[in-house]
Amino acid sequence: QVQLVESGGGSVQPGGSLRLSCAASGMNIRYMAVGWFRQAPGQGREVIGCISVTNGNTHYIDSVKGRFTISGDTAKNTVYLQMNNLKPEDTAEYVCAAFYGYCPGHGGLGVVGYDYWGQGTQVTVSS
Repeated sequence: QVQLVESGGGSVQPGGSLRLSCAASGMNIRYMAVGWFRQAPGQGREVIGCISVTNGNTHYIDSVKGRFTISGDTAKNTVYLQMNNLKPEDTAEYVCAAFYGYCPGHGGLGVVGYDYWGQGTQVTVSS
């Protein structure tokens, strides 16, 4: 069965950290681009970062640079999103997506081309 499954979401205070996992099955992330997206209540979905697992190149939107890190573990066929110094505006449902290739679009933050999507995990940042 081809699927992506996210885990690791939860509630955290501002300044806290979470690590999200995106576990892939039925596909080999070694040859894939894996993007992380988020959607806050009442807002559209936005890409926040992407990793081209083949060469390890990563790309991030400005608002998460220096706070979020995407990494891949090919042995576990899993991609991680380490989120540090979380802010209330990071509250959203986080979803991973993947396709065979390299991070798409301008600066690797394109949103077109993703073939596989996870179901999402909720992250809430609140005091």
